[in-house]
Amino acid sequence: MRIVLIGQAAFGQRMLEELLKRGEKVVGVYVPPDEGVRVDPLKELAQKESIPVFQSKRMRDPEVYEEYAKLQPDLNIMAFVTDIVPESILKYPRLGTIQYHPSLLPKHRGGSAINWPIINGETKTGLTIFWPDKGIDTGPILLQKEVDISPDDTVGSLYFNKLFPLGVDALMEALDLVEKGIGPRIPQDESQATYEGLCSEGDVIIDWSQPASKVYNLIRGANPQPGATTYFRSKKLKIFDSELRPGLINKPVGEIIEITEQGLLVAARGGTILVKRVQPEISPKIMSLDYMKSVDLKVGDRLGKIA
Repeated sequence: MRIVLIGQAAFGQRMLEELLKRGEKVVGVYVPPDEGVRVDPLKELAQKESIPVFQSKRMRDPEVYEEYAKLQPDLNIMAFVTDIVPESILKYPRLGTIQYHPSLLPKHRGGSAINWPIINGETKTGLTIFWPDKGIDTGPILLQKEVDISPDDTVGSLYFNKLFPLGVDALMEALDLVEKGIGPRIPQDESQATYEGLCSEGDVIIDWSQPASKVYNLIRGANPQPGATTYFRSKKLKIFDSELRPGLINKPVGEIIEITEQGLLVAARGGTILVKRVQPEISPKIMSLDYMKSVDLKVGDRLGKIA
């Protein structure tokens, strides 16, 4: 079978490894343009294996289709795709196109499908392998896998520990079904559909007056990207690694009530958040205690005020 792999990053690289292990003929790899000196690991592996690599800013550009059609693929596999792939490419192969999406479609369509379930406090999510069409994550479902969202999962842990490895296995399982001609096409239930836009910095500004559990969900649902934002002395401060400590606290919300070896305890409604790692403006991520020393932060100071 002649396969075109469209993807990027470690997930795309892993998919290419698995395809090559099982002896599939990968006739081309599409990855986004390089960013600076950083080379995409999928591109690196493809070049090492002498597989043609194609890079363009927009898969919709006419010249992309022209070069793609010359590859004469039997199947497209989309593994971590952030660009819009046109129908002319999706429908070109005789077996069509299958795509990985990190949610249980039709829930959480969109490009931040891992962030929003955590932010919303959900306890389950999963992944879907589906047949993409011209809509955004709207094509018929081939197969799905469910996973638990642990109480302390972040976007990073949920993806790398669960949705990444399970997703690779699911794509290979889907490939088996497609090769045998028994891959189902189950229509999505539009009455259950949800769509959220990309989780941006403006979506994850911390309101310390919210319940502590909700603040904690926001922080972990933005870790490692885009980072939940608060302010100290009118300067932006992003919070990453943290811990929820429920309990009644008779302190103003946002106040630093204790400094420990693990980090800073910040009051919220119905509990505290132990802030372990942060990122000040124009700075790399650092441990909270290092930040505290750099700005002379003390017990009684408050986060969240812009003044």
